[in-house]
Amino acid sequence: VIEDMPFLVDSVRMAVNRCNLQLLRVIHPIVSVRRDAEGQLVEVLERNSGAQEAQREAAIHLEIVRQTDKSVLEELAAELVRVLEDVRRAVEDWQPMRDALASVVQEIETRASPLDAADVAESLAFLRWLAAGHFTFLGYRLYELSGEGGEEALRIVPGSGLGILRAHPKAVASRAFASLPPELRARARVPELLILTKANARATVHRPANLDYVGIKRFDPEGRVRGEHRFLGLYGSRAYNCLPQEIPLLRRKVQSVIERADLEPNSHSAKELAHILETYPRDELFQITEEDLFRIAMGIMALSEEQRPRLFLRRDPYGRYIMCLVYAPRESYDTEVRKRMQAILQETFNATEVEFTVSLSESVLARIMFTVRTRPGKIPAYDPREIEARLAD
Repeated sequence: VIEDMPFLVDSVRMAVNRCNLQLLRVIHPIVSVRRDAEGQLVEVLERNSGAQEAQREAAIHLEIVRQTDKSVLEELAAELVRVLEDVRRAVEDWQPMRDALASVVQEIETRASPLDAADVAESLAFLRWLAAGHFTFLGYRLYELSGEGGEEALRIVPGSGLGILRAHPKAVASRAFASLPPELRARARVPELLILTKANARATVHRPANLDYVGIKRFDPEGRVRGEHRFLGLYGSRAYNCLPQEIPLLRRKVQSVIERADLEPNSHSAKELAHILETYPRDELFQITEEDLFRIAMGIMALSEEQRPRLFLRRDPYGRYIMCLVYAPRESYDTEVRKRMQAILQETFNATEVEFTVSLSESVLARIMFTVRTRPGKIPAYDPREIEARLAD
């Protein structure tokens, strides 16, 4: 029983699934009640009651397959409480997180920047697009960058956390950043405004996906990177359903690839390239560089309708994962083939986990996107063509 707020039912379902328990039934009425100062129930009211001090509460009734192991039930109870705390923090701090982003935008607009003015303008357009209902804000925290060379550390600014990052952390610095090898930590000094990637952690609120990470670098008067505003959340449905030409940053990447391809306008090839870019995995489109997008898009276009497997790789700049885009003949693709492909990628990259999404269309090729989770600094040497040959076999 908890006060009514968004994301409750989806988040509770996710919690039960994470505990590997089979959910049989969910009943979730919204009830108007009145409670005393100690929180004790005084009265259950009519649904549309306008009674003073009435509050709306969600009474969520779950039924799972019979479970008698006390430790399993205790784990479930603890997970449910943790998730409901995350939901409350995210909902309560939704407006403060939006205010934090508005403050960041204003800071960028009013301070001199060492970056290209056109790049800054497009980045600002993207941040405003996020704020216009296209991003579910779940967490925010401010970090300060200290140290030089390979000894950089991202230190948490005390009291800056909001949403799921509101809780006071035991650590004083970003653990994910500290785990990176020195050469990757040095990337923090690269003068770029935005960092768009996926966090290692999966969302406990709203939907079961890895959190989207929007990092905004802060610069000192001399143009040196001095910290980072970090927003965690999930892109909204429009980020996946509209054309990339309608989204800041993505539109520049797509236009750059089209111009570089230099195809005859309205030709079959130009239309094919446009289709490839419009249907490219959207999460990847947010993160990929223009150079990698051009390389992979032109490679996909060269496939045409060839009935042979192909592999396209993109390595995360921070060494946390490798994106493997596999095209395979649809007629010979099935779950067993996918599992064997996963095993090959797991072994090749010494992966901690291999996630996948499958796309089937009218094409004779199936598209499987594998996200291979790796250990930063511990990715074995590999030959893309050798991996492709093993997948083809």
